[in-house]
Amino acid sequence: MKKNSTSHRPTKKELKKQRKEKKQAEKELRKSLEAEGIIINGRESMPNRKCPYINVEEEQAEREEAVTEQLRIMTALLPTLLKRLSKIDDPRNPKKIKHKLTILMIYGILSFVFQMASRREANREMTRPMFIKNLQIYFPEIEDLPHNDTLMRLLSGIEVGEIESAHIELIRKFIRNKKFRRYLIDNCYPIAIDGTQKFVRNEIWSEECLERKVKKGEGEEKQYYVYVVEANLAFHNGMTIPLMSEFLNYAEGDTENNKQDCEQKAFHRIAQRLKQEFPRLPVMVLLDGLYSNGPVMEHCLKNRWQFMIVLKDNSLPNVWKEYEALKELEKNNKVKMTWDTRKQCFQWVNEIEYYYENDKKKIILHVVVCEETWKAVNTSGEIEIISSRHAWISSKPLSSCNIHERCNLAARKRWCIETGLLIEKRHGYQYEHCFSYNWNAMKGYHYLMRIGHLFGILAQYSECLIQKVKALGRRGFIKFIRETIASPWLEKDMVRKRLNRNFQLRLA
Repeated sequence: MKKNSTSHRPTKKELKKQRKEKKQAEKELRKSLEAEGIIINGRESMPNRKCPYINVEEEQAEREEAVTEQLRIMTALLPTLLKRLSKIDDPRNPKKIKHKLTILMIYGILSFVFQMASRREANREMTRPMFIKNLQIYFPEIEDLPHNDTLMRLLSGIEVGEIESAHIELIRKFIRNKKFRRYLIDNCYPIAIDGTQKFVRNEIWSEECLERKVKKGEGEEKQYYVYVVEANLAFHNGMTIPLMSEFLNYAEGDTENNKQDCEQKAFHRIAQRLKQEFPRLPVMVLLDGLYSNGPVMEHCLKNRWQFMIVLKDNSLPNVWKEYEALKELEKNNKVKMTWDTRKQCFQWVNEIEYYYENDKKKIILHVVVCEETWKAVNTSGEIEIISSRHAWISSKPLSSCNIHERCNLAARKRWCIETGLLIEKRHGYQYEHCFSYNWNAMKGYHYLMRIGHLFGILAQYSECLIQKVKALGRRGFIKFIRETIASPWLEKDMVRKRLNRNFQLRLA
C-alpha cells in the first residue's frame, strides 16, 4: 500500500516562516502599544554572550568582590542571629562537645546558602580543605566543619522553634531599621499566607504525619505526607521575604472523631503567632480563595489586620448576590486604567453584610471585581485579545484613590509567595527533601533552609549585587559564589581590605 505523502506537520521552511511572522507581529504590537503611550516593562533576560573577563586578574577581582559582598550580608547579621541562637539549651555532654552549637548553626545555614542538595553533598563538598580555608577568611571562629550527622543529632534534641525565633528576630531588626518602608501598602506590611506540601512517603515514618488515601489501580493505598503553612512578606517589587512556618500535625486534629489537622486550623495558629511576635505591626494579609470564610476574616479583624482575599465564583453566594444587585446602583464605583500592558476596568461595592455561623455573626465586606484585556501574539503569529477576571474581598472600603494600590500592588502580589515556594522547591533550596526522618530534625533543617533563602534574597536585591545576579541568574550567581569558595581564587589580604570597608545593606 502506498504511503500518503501529504503530511499535516509543517516543514522546516514553513516553521521558519511562522517564526518570522510571529516576530514581526510582536514588533508591530510593541509599536502600537508604544503609540498608545503604554510603557512595556519586559522581563529582563540573561545576556547571551561570551565571558566578559579579559584576563585571570579581572575574573579574580570579580569573584572576590561577589563572594565578599554576599558573605558580608551574612556576617553583618550574624551578631543578631547568634545572640538568639546561643540561648538554645544544648543537650549534649559538655565534655564531649567538639563543635559549639552556634558553629553548627552557621554550618547548617551555609549549607543552604551554598545550596547543598543533601547531607551527603554537604559532607563531601564543604569539608574540602580549600573550602574550609576560604570560609575561615570570613568566619575566623570556624576551626573545622563538622559531619552533617552531628548537626542532625543536635537538631533532633533541641527546641528547633528557637531557630525560627532567631529568623524572626532578623526580620524584626529590618522592620525597626525601616528597610522595607518604601514597599508598604497603605502603611501596612503585606504578608501572604499559603499552604504547600513538603514531601510524601508511602510508609508512616513519624506519628505527626498526615495521611490520605489515593487510588492505585482498582484499589486504594495510604500516603503519609508533611504539609506546611508558610507566611512571607510579599512586596510589590517581587521581593518575597520568608517569615514564618506552621507545620500541620496529626495530633492537632480531632483524633477522637478521626479528623486530621487542616490548613484552616493551621492558619489560625500562625496568625496567632504572628500577632504575638509583631503585636503592633500594621499588617495587610493576602490570602487565596480557600480563606474566604467568616472565621478567618473575623480573626484578621480581631488582630486589627487589613486583608485582601481572593473571592472565587463559587464562594460566598450571598455576597455575590448582593454585589450583583448593588453594583449598578452604586455611584462612582467604576475605574478604568492601564496597568503594564493591560486595560483594566474595576467595579466595586462597599458595605456588603456577610452573615455566617447560622446568621449569628456578621462582618461588613467590600468586594471588587477587575476585568482586564490585553493583546498578545498567538502561536500562529496573529494578534489576539485575551481577557481575564479577578475578584477580591477587602477589609477596607474601596475608592478610586486606593483601588490600584490594594488590587494591583497588594492582592495580585499574593502570587509572590507561590513563586518563593517554587524557588525553594525547584531552584536549589531542597524544600521537598526532608534531610532527616526525625520530625524535630526535619523541622530544624526547614528553618535553617528558610534563613539560607533569606540571605539569598537579600543578596539578590542588594544594590551592590543586583546587576551581577541579573547577569548570571539566581542559581548561576550562587553557583558562581560556590565555585569561588571551593577554588583557590581568594587572596586573604585583598579580601580583608574589602571586608574593612564600611558596609550598609541597601535594597534596590
